Order: sequence, then structure tokens, then C-alpha cells
Amino acid sequence: MNLSKGKGDRLFGVVVVLGALAYANAALNLQVGFLTDPVGSKTFPLLVAGVCLICGLVMVLKPDPDPKFPSGATWGLMAVAVLTLVAYAYMLKPLGFLLPTTVAAAILSYLIEPRAKFAALAGIGLSIGLFVLFRFVLGLGLVGLPRGL
Repeated sequence: MNLSKGKGDRLFGVVVVLGALAYANAALNLQVGFLTDPVGSKTFPLLVAGVCLICGLVMVLKPDPDPKFPSGATWGLMAVAVLTLVAYAYMLKPLGFLLPTTVAAAILSYLIEPRAKFAALAGIGLSIGLFVLFRFVLGLGLVGLPRGL
């Protein structure tokens, strides 16, 4: 299939726009309980949907005229990133926020720039910084460490 002159970008942009609209609709239909976080359970999904909608529209309206598709090595790195994020999602509840976020951020940082010391420091810094932001600035009920500790 020849997707020249931005047709692939436009097609993907339409898929992203439709996905963002469906995601926003699902967020708007969330049943909010009596006790919720100060930010609200609909706010974050709506922000994500809004960003996706804007990105999709940009891809539809201004596609890349000469796209370069990634090499095999890049696809491998993207697979590692996806697996890292899936494992992160599964580890958040049993291990708390700080440990999985440190490990995931370190791995993703290493994929971007393969320097182990820098990646470890980035993971620790992001983990602590995001925890402080989410817990104390936004007032979200995050659990920092596993409940048994």
C-alpha cells in the first residue's frame, strides 16, 4: 500500500481523532462517587483526550510530506518501551508509586540515552518529583510504597 504525500499521517490522524472523541465520551460518562479526588476522576482523562485530539488534528491538517519509517532496531526499542509501560501499569498497585516509577523511568531514560548512571538518576528524580506533584500539589491519594512496608 502506497501512503505517499501524507496519506498515512492523515489516516492515522483520523484514527487518533476518533479515538480521542471516544475516550472523551467515556470520560464524560464516568460515574463519580461521593468521595473523589480534588482534581476529579474526569479531569485527567479529558485532558488526555484533548491532547490526543489536538495531535490528531495536526496530523490531519499538516501531514509530513516525506515520512521516514523507523528501522528494525527502532522497532525493537519501541517494543521494549511498550513492554516497560505495560509492566509498570501492572506493578503500580502491588508495589506503590515510587518503586515502579523509578524503574520504568530509568528504563525509558536509558532507551533514549544509554547512560546507566544518568538513567538511574533520572528515574529516581522523576519518581520523587512526580510523587510530590501528584500527592501534595494535586492532592491525589497515591500510595508511595507497598502497603506491607
